[in-house]
Amino acid sequence: MKQPELGRKLAEMRKAKGLTQEDLVAKCNLSVRTIQRIEAGEVVPRGYTIRALFEALEMDWNKTGVDQQPFFLKELPSSLKSSIYFSFGAGVLFLLALIVQTPLDFKITAGSKDVGFELYFLIRLAALVFYSIFMTAFVKIATHSNNLPLRNAFWLMLVSFFVGSCADVYLYYLSALPYNLVGGIIASVAFGVVYLFFGFSLTRFELTMKSVAQPLGVLGIVSGFLFITVVGAVLGVFTMIALYIGLLYFLIWFVKNSSETARPDSAFFTELQS
Repeated sequence: MKQPELGRKLAEMRKAKGLTQEDLVAKCNLSVRTIQRIEAGEVVPRGYTIRALFEALEMDWNKTGVDQQPFFLKELPSSLKSSIYFSFGAGVLFLLALIVQTPLDFKITAGSKDVGFELYFLIRLAALVFYSIFMTAFVKIATHSNNLPLRNAFWLMLVSFFVGSCADVYLYYLSALPYNLVGGIIASVAFGVVYLFFGFSLTRFELTMKSVAQPLGVLGIVSGFLFITVVGAVLGVFTMIALYIGLLYFLIWFVKNSSETARPDSAFFTELQS
């Protein structure tokens, strides 16, 4: 069964259960717009999306007459794979730059004059470049997975990281104003809000991605909460680093499991059918 027949079948099953599209959203964590487009036959959904809908409708796929195979044999485009691998390398370099940068931030905030401008500027610049490339992969994955909140969250993180880097370099070295407690509190709370939104967005991944994405989302929410409290910001730095390590793992996991869906004999394919 293909579109638009599939969309009509799903709409019939939903109505037979007495559910509105909004009810279905609450049961399977898809957006209303996604369900509307699927039922209207405007898009061909991926396998994990279809499975999420069938589970939410409490329907046995094998008894509905819907052919599973066309929805699972969709391997990632090679260009997207290459982009993800490239971003993974940039993510590793970003993480190294962040590990070097963090103690320097603590020293400068404590009033130390031992950190030279050229060194600090180069480290922040390298971190910003690597971070931008790293985030590009997640924007593409979010677009590929129809996760609009996550795509917006990654753009927000990218913008906040850029603004924060510029503000730190300016206030630490170029401004006559002291980097005082008020400025630190504002920055900590702002980053906290961004990480809360980001963590929540990660929890919105569909079905088969949740096993990895949701724990990362929780880690992002915890990081955001720690930054917002200000007093927990130091601990938040470490949970943030743990989050980025988890995001590196997610990139490899995503490519591996998305590729396995193209093999009907793979364990991931079997899991999706069960």
